[in-house]
Amino acid sequence: MSRAHVVLIHGAWAGSWVWDTLLEPLRDNGYEPHPLELPGVGSWADGARTGLDDVADAVTAHIASLDGPVFLVGHSGGGIVATEVAERIPHRIAGVAYVAGMMLPSGSNFGDLCEDLRLPEPVGISAWLQSTPDGSGTVVPPEAAAAVFFHESTAGDAIAAARKLRPQLETARLMAPPWTPERFGTVPRLYVEATLDRSVPLVTQRAMQARVPGATVVTLASDHAPQLSAREALLTALVDFCASAVARPVSAQEI
Repeated sequence: MSRAHVVLIHGAWAGSWVWDTLLEPLRDNGYEPHPLELPGVGSWADGARTGLDDVADAVTAHIASLDGPVFLVGHSGGGIVATEVAERIPHRIAGVAYVAGMMLPSGSNFGDLCEDLRLPEPVGISAWLQSTPDGSGTVVPPEAAAAVFFHESTAGDAIAAARKLRPQLETARLMAPPWTPERFGTVPRLYVEATLDRSVPLVTQRAMQARVPGATVVTLASDHAPQLSAREALLTALVDFCASAVARPVSAQEI
């Protein structure tokens, strides 16, 4: 029997490196990790309008090459992409895990949620974002990233991670996934909430859990990146979820 696959989806301004601490431990637990690089991060062509469909296309194309069960793990804004992929191909997805992630109501983006909750602006990292020269993207200053994303990590880890962040195309960040109970709603879900998160505040994490009910919830005393600040606890949560997710038939049909 082939090993189950864990497709790891990074959030805004990040890259596959955010999963480095989990790759070997996942393999040791019998899972094959796939840390992906998403379009719309780093650099882009003039006038690029990379959006949710383009980013989800990249993930579904990778899944089409895999045999056996596939779990999706979305960190932060990567949760939006995970939702869209699960909506497209629920028959291929054994489960979806959100790590301090955006498990958004159908058709809503994170700004909509914050506005509906009447949170004072700016929320999270928004106060510190700088525009790219072409005006189509944003950059997170390293000092702000260390203070908002990685503040519970060691100073060395926080600084190193903050320096790895890249420009992010706004059309590939401010996305609103449409989904249905009949497709996305049938896929088992885990929500790993981070109680010390300064980027996706706990009130928004719990609002998403309430508005998109049905997920198993694990609570970590972590900042926005438990991959660094709470690695062992995050690994346990993910492995336990994958092991206990309801087995569902998957098809190797071409996507």
